Amino acid sequence: MNFQQLRSVREAVRQDFNLTVVAQVLSTSQPGVSRQIRELEDELGVEIFVRAGKRLTGLTPPGETILPIVERLLLDCENLRRAGDDFAAQGQGQLAIAATHSQARYALPTAVRDFRSRHPDVVLHLHQGSPRQVAEMLLSGEADIAIATEALTQYPELVALPCYRWTHSVVLPPEHPLLQEEQPLTLQRLAAYPIITYDAGYTGRAHIDEAFKRQGLEANLVLTAMDADVIKTYVELGLGVGIVASIAYDEERDRHLRAIDARHLFAVNMTRLAIRRGTWLRTYAYDFIQTFAAPLTRAVVDKALAAEPGEVFEI
Repeated sequence: MNFQQLRSVREAVRQDFNLTVVAQVLSTSQPGVSRQIRELEDELGVEIFVRAGKRLTGLTPPGETILPIVERLLLDCENLRRAGDDFAAQGQGQLAIAATHSQARYALPTAVRDFRSRHPDVVLHLHQGSPRQVAEMLLSGEADIAIATEALTQYPELVALPCYRWTHSVVLPPEHPLLQEEQPLTLQRLAAYPIITYDAGYTGRAHIDEAFKRQGLEANLVLTAMDADVIKTYVELGLGVGIVASIAYDEERDRHLRAIDARHLFAVNMTRLAIRRGTWLRTYAYDFIQTFAAPLTRAVVDKALAAEPGEVFEI
């Protein structure tokens, strides 16, 4: 049994049993991948994969049991390497952060700046995606830390820690009628105008939909996007009223827009930071976590990593 055999099994599952893609990921040949898998099956005395001719089509019942063990062995191998690096190369290395567009654009810059000032020899890699893509980057090992508002608590393999709460704002052009009326903003008044906001599954969109539904109203959605800057651009063009995360509006930067605090209309959101359960974190990774969210000290993170799967942490 060797690690190349284990990697071949893991990648076969990750790449939907397409051995051509597996071979590309592992920088080897397709026959080589097939041989590694078959040799491991022969050694274990069971078939890991269901086959249709020469093609792999799924996992057998023994394969379903074996896969989590393979994942743990490869994670422990990576942890061993990281532990060695932590002692051999103090303060040097790489750290990969996966975050949604809103977090990368508005929440992370200050933390990245402060972290870089203390760890100039650490190379940061910032990956962006949807909440589910962010979670999957963490699960696959492409990222060390994930930051998002949605999805992270839905994976038992991840430890999701609370970072900060945030609310929405309504953004509109300076001359908009909603700014001229001297009465509180309501969902009924908001529903009378075209609305531009986030795609489903992004940046608190579920809370926006729930609020309108509770009032028996239907939002007149004319455009949705992943990025608040895109939303604000089309609001400036007069296509509608925008609903964005409050951190996405800045008076100085967004001079052609105005904002109305909408915390009384939509539920409060929680941004979380996630780590893969069982992973070894380099010392500087702990420092980045606390730089981004001060309450998440090393002791807090270690306690969370040691907790039972399924436990949700709040602040």
